[in-house]
Amino acid sequence: MKVGFVIPAYQAGKSVARVVQELFSELGAGSTAPVLVIDDGSTDDTSSAARSAGARVLRHDRNRGKGHALRTGFAALEEAGADAAVCVDADGQHPPAEAVRLSRHPAPRAALVLGTRDLRAAGAPPKNIFSNDFSNRFLSFALGRTLSDTQCGLRRYPLPETLALGGQASGYGYEAELILRAVLQRWQLVEVPVRVIYPPEHERVTHFHNVKDPARIVYRVLYTLLTAPRLRA
Repeated sequence: MKVGFVIPAYQAGKSVARVVQELFSELGAGSTAPVLVIDDGSTDDTSSAARSAGARVLRHDRNRGKGHALRTGFAALEEAGADAAVCVDADGQHPPAEAVRLSRHPAPRAALVLGTRDLRAAGAPPKNIFSNDFSNRFLSFALGRTLSDTQCGLRRYPLPETLALGGQASGYGYEAELILRAVLQRWQLVEVPVRVIYPPEHERVTHFHNVKDPARIVYRVLYTLLTAPRLRA
């Protein structure tokens, strides 16, 4: 199985090079795994920093949202011959060693492999814990099955099946939408505990809004439930 890595990045000039460098280090000499950074319309040096670290960079002309960035990355990796894509945040929250471990997990290629975090043990801010718990409960209720972490961005997606799901959300709701569409199509979902890093509060950079983005996720889940095709019994 050929697995590539997608790093959606926005205003990540201070962190993305280190993420890319550590990912290549974890992959080891001789690895041919593609590492792709999607610069989602940054106005800083995100593109040049990622490129100097060895990543292939694709750039949006303006900020389009994480969902658009992931779709761009999935399509590019599929074109490059990848069978699956592991998504890694550009801010350093996802240790590259965990991303590589997920890429090598023995789950079937066609499974959706979800990283699951222990936010309390990782020292996440209370507002992040509350937002994540709300999203988990809501999406689990909508799915009729319990999922322990519906918001972790560290995942392994099968290609080209993920693009064929037809996810449409432009922002953070895209990741929740893909889980929902995958369940409706009876995909196998595999949850894998992963370690994450939350730096001190003054060093954190996030573009996730703890009120607006969960509301958008709720809207996207409801819309998808009403419109997404399902397999017949």
